[in-house]
Amino acid sequence: GTDLCSYSHYGKSPALECYDAKNHGFDNLAYAYGSHSDLRPPPRAASRVTFKLVGLASEHQAQTTESRISSLNGVLGISLSLPRKLAKVDYDSSVITTKEIALELQTPGCNVESAVQISVQGMHCQSCVQSIEGQVGELPGVSHIQVSLQAGTALIVFQPLRVTEQELRDKIEDMGFDATLLADEPSLQTISYWQGDIMNSSSQTVTVWIVGMTCNSCVQSIEGRMSQMTGVQSIAVSLKEKRGTITFDSSLTEAEQLRIAIEDMGFDAIQNHDKPSPGGSRPSDPSALQSSSKAGVSSVTGSHPTSTNSPESKVQKCFICIKGMTCASCVANIERNLLKHKGVISVLVSLMAGKAEVTYDSEVIDGAAVTQLIEDLGFGARLIEDNVVSLGKLDLTITGMTCASCVHNIESKLTTTKGIVSASVALATKKAQIQFDPEVLGARDIIRLIQSLGFEASLVKAGFKNNLDHTEEIKQWKKSFLLSLVFGLPVMGLMIYMMVMDSQHKEHGSSMPEEQNLLPGLSLLNLAFFLLCTPVQIFGGRYFYIQAYRSLKHRTANMDVLIVLATSIAYIYSCVVLIVAMAERANQSPVTFFDTPPMLFVFIALGRWLEHIAKSKTSAALAKLMSLQATDATVVTLGPNHSIISEEQVAVELVQRGDIVKIVPGGKFPVDGKVIEGSSMADESLITGEPMPVSKKVGSLVISGSINAHGALLVEATHVGADTTLSQIVRLVEEAQTSKAPIQQFADRLSGYFVPFIVIISLLTLVAWLVIGFVDFDIVKKNFPGYNQNISMAEVIVRFAFQTTITVLSIACPCSLGLATPTAVMVGTGVGAQNGILIKGGEPLEMAHKIKVVMFDKTGTITNGVPRVIRVLVLWEMARMPLRKILAVVGTAEASSEHPLGMAVAKHCKEELGCNVLGYCQDFQAVPGCGISCRVSNVEHLLQQQSEECVLLPGATTDESSLFQFPDDSSLFYSVLIGNREWMRRNGHHIGADVDGAMSSHEAKGQTAILVAIDGVLCAMLAIADTVKGESALAVHTLNSMGIEVVMITGDNRRTAKAIAAQVGIRKVFAEVLPSHKVAKVQELQDQGLRVAMVGDGVNDSPALAQADVGIAIGTGTDVAIEAADVVLIRNDLLDVVASIELSKKTVRRIRINFIFALIYNLLGIPVAAGVFMPVGLVIQPWMGSAAMAASSVSVVLSSLLLRMYKKPSVGLYEERVRGQMKSLRSFQISTHLGLDGRRRSPALSTREQLNKGHVASTSPSSEVPSIRSVQEQDHYSLLDHQTADDLNV
Repeated sequence: GTDLCSYSHYGKSPALECYDAKNHGFDNLAYAYGSHSDLRPPPRAASRVTFKLVGLASEHQAQTTESRISSLNGVLGISLSLPRKLAKVDYDSSVITTKEIALELQTPGCNVESAVQISVQGMHCQSCVQSIEGQVGELPGVSHIQVSLQAGTALIVFQPLRVTEQELRDKIEDMGFDATLLADEPSLQTISYWQGDIMNSSSQTVTVWIVGMTCNSCVQSIEGRMSQMTGVQSIAVSLKEKRGTITFDSSLTEAEQLRIAIEDMGFDAIQNHDKPSPGGSRPSDPSALQSSSKAGVSSVTGSHPTSTNSPESKVQKCFICIKGMTCASCVANIERNLLKHKGVISVLVSLMAGKAEVTYDSEVIDGAAVTQLIEDLGFGARLIEDNVVSLGKLDLTITGMTCASCVHNIESKLTTTKGIVSASVALATKKAQIQFDPEVLGARDIIRLIQSLGFEASLVKAGFKNNLDHTEEIKQWKKSFLLSLVFGLPVMGLMIYMMVMDSQHKEHGSSMPEEQNLLPGLSLLNLAFFLLCTPVQIFGGRYFYIQAYRSLKHRTANMDVLIVLATSIAYIYSCVVLIVAMAERANQSPVTFFDTPPMLFVFIALGRWLEHIAKSKTSAALAKLMSLQATDATVVTLGPNHSIISEEQVAVELVQRGDIVKIVPGGKFPVDGKVIEGSSMADESLITGEPMPVSKKVGSLVISGSINAHGALLVEATHVGADTTLSQIVRLVEEAQTSKAPIQQFADRLSGYFVPFIVIISLLTLVAWLVIGFVDFDIVKKNFPGYNQNISMAEVIVRFAFQTTITVLSIACPCSLGLATPTAVMVGTGVGAQNGILIKGGEPLEMAHKIKVVMFDKTGTITNGVPRVIRVLVLWEMARMPLRKILAVVGTAEASSEHPLGMAVAKHCKEELGCNVLGYCQDFQAVPGCGISCRVSNVEHLLQQQSEECVLLPGATTDESSLFQFPDDSSLFYSVLIGNREWMRRNGHHIGADVDGAMSSHEAKGQTAILVAIDGVLCAMLAIADTVKGESALAVHTLNSMGIEVVMITGDNRRTAKAIAAQVGIRKVFAEVLPSHKVAKVQELQDQGLRVAMVGDGVNDSPALAQADVGIAIGTGTDVAIEAADVVLIRNDLLDVVASIELSKKTVRRIRINFIFALIYNLLGIPVAAGVFMPVGLVIQPWMGSAAMAASSVSVVLSSLLLRMYKKPSVGLYEERVRGQMKSLRSFQISTHLGLDGRRRSPALSTREQLNKGHVASTSPSSEVPSIRSVQEQDHYSLLDHQTADDLNV
């Protein structure tokens, strides 16, 4: 290379420095890491500033500039390098400013640049980085910006005469970050950016396939535009080969940005890295390309798939658990940065599972080092498995086999195939079990292999495994109930007959006169009772006995033990007294308690049956989730230029990683993947809960189960089978349901104390009477009914003691105890249903009153979930166009749009115009992320409806009002543009500060503002928002007044979430959370000992609804959410959340009162039955036990029926309760946490936010839409979010 010279002037003495520039390549401001050791250190006391002199060409010019600057007062020294065009000036800052020096350096044909490094606090993901780069980069005078998330710094190269360091810092602060200017000395990065030293370590070459070039001017256009991009060192475009080779500095720009820049020029660009990988080289023509635009995906299929099996293989795989990812840009950030490191071959990150699969060269790097690299990016990372060899398992049904040789033929063919580890085929069952390496081949390849032998093979359809299947329990409780009912109804009839007869003859036993005795001591009625009760006791009560046995085995006494005790004692006691009476040939048949078991079993079996039916609905949630999955997929084979050579329809289970899948408009995405061709919109409400469609273009991630809109796409499968996002949600719901601890019901807790108490009392009674009998036999003799001298004393005492004990047991174990809970729950759920609250069983009803935290989803729960036009601002000064005409034209234009915002605008226009038939629209074009354009005609009929009326505008002259007269020319066409700022600017419209201010004020509240231009004139601004439900604020404040903490948790962005929270009065917000994060948040609160209720409506809420102590679903929500929840609000009214908690309190109070009624008669009767009052002549009579039982049962049922008196409080009553408390919150009163780790954004920022809002009209350039690319990174966030870069940084 030639030696180039640089001049140095310190203390007026020039020195010549030589410098070899053979590594320079192209001196076009390329960025590279280098050093400036060849520049002398300055005097210690001086301030130093470095300038880049763009356009400095000759040595003479350099010497003149150097002399002029060194003669300035306050300048201590100057070093000027001509090849680098760098001027380093040491100066006394008290004498001269950098701006004055820059002014002196500025000469015709020579521009001055400076650099500053700013510390930026508060960035949390790649979206923040892009937002700062996008907005600061657009400021006048800024020529380069690079923001490092890891270092928390922004490096800015700028023109000091156009913008100052302070203005740059203020701009970053205005976006909601903390910014501090770092030391004057420019960073190493700045110097190397200017020097353009091309270091091999940071220089990369990428090949981009460019489709759409037609001639040499296209080539020149691309080369000219791309060579001006920061970081591009060289570019060569070949028209013949339809590709461009770009050498760039990876530390300054990236291949994806270059590809998008080419696409922005109107060409289709598909990128492929030339970065070598250990397994082999990249494909060299488009036909071999099956890569998506982002690095890493190209190696998903692997350029070395078979190498894993070879003994000398150095390629290994590890799995890493990652925490802190909130969106798709986090995934892209990790994949892109890992692939820059030597030794990393492929990276595959799953956002939902929070897991990365990394293939690496073990000679260069190891799993721990990869984990550390991820941690360095600011995420939490933990190595789960290293050096993994994951084998796939496949179960197939093979038809066409006739003998053992067929089996041998298949097995030998399979086992000799590369990638198949083992194969076992059974002729009798026609089944095959195969283990294979998924890196080498997939299920589809194996099936094809078997088919090539002349047999038919198909996947064994795995039945949906449901861990919470209640079918068996439902069947058994139904059987138990029906059996008890069949025998129980006659028993109840006989009991009523007995009570009537007794009351008529005024004595007990009149229903069993002696003449009706079949045998001495056995009446017809008792025989009927015995025959009806025995089958119920043995068959109807079978399941109660099983449950009671299990409970006692675990040394606990629950409700089942109590029921078994009560019924068994009643039955055994009745049988024993009947047998004794028959043995003693008594005249009167004794009073029995055979009526107890059937009555008790009928009620309780019914309660259990209904409860299991309700629980089974929850399990159906998993089946509903699975039904969201597409059943088949169209796998395509690609030729050159992504042309489709062949298509094949396959079952979704047979799609393999790396397959190219075609998705038609309106179709479901069968797998997770990356778009490699096409552009469209996708409905991802499945994951985000937000109804706004997300723009999909080359490089975008797609989610299985989400729905494609209007464009056809080619997608490369990255996650298939159990790894897809939908499968992850299914797993979350399943885990939540199985891990949820069962609630111990009040009745079971009471039984735990009551059963031992009864047994102890009975045993004490037995022991006491045995002792008393042997001490003083006269007491027993006097009170023993039908005392016979022939019976021995010991026998009399034992018989009397046992009789008293059994009486105590039968009185103390009332059947009403078993009725206390089921009757109250039945009435409570019935009352709930009448009030629009469906409660699934007793557990949620008993749990709801303990709730301490209520978590609300945002979209569709607190808000209506659909966008609505909330303001139409007519720009009268510009367009002089009346509102009705604007609505007619805009409504007609948006009627053709499929976008939710467009549909909202069309609906609003139709409502305002009072007409469903709009005009005629043609040449309709929609640009995702920007807006629409079209031509509209035939709207005159909409305008003439008001032609009779005279409309006078306030402050308008009569002449201006006459503008309402429209021409009748029906062939009149209007050119219409509707969209965001970027769309208007692209089409040549200037947006004034006042209009921009009006838009910004809406955007600050989390609303979307769009502009309308008709016939080339801006004429209106529309504000669209997902509006808050009318009752949301009242519901939140009522819950707060009840001492319940209210939290909002949403997948939406922080700005929108905060705006909605402020309106309804919620102080704690979790934003940008995934479905798995919602579950984790619920668990976190439960671990703190709090009872949590979750209120949601979407598929993304279903895991959290299943995990929460009480899941409450909105009736208008998705089927999956409704199935997963415990409570469903049919009326879509949030005040019903309050009502369900109040109803739970009332029901639980009623259950407790029922237990008091159940016990009161019996606890009073225990001492009488135990014979405590025998000395005073008060002896228990057999009818007393029956009367106590009947009275307590009737009391319990009547008490439960009192619940029907519950009336849901009116809205007025709720408002009365929270009067004076309902105030909207200010920004600083709300704490906002992002993602799973809950990093809180300091409320201190909000004072600046308020200042910004106060001066929002003056922030004109700040809310510009950066580009379609930025929109794509953000538009997965929100319905409310106007797609602007600063939305993520309020």
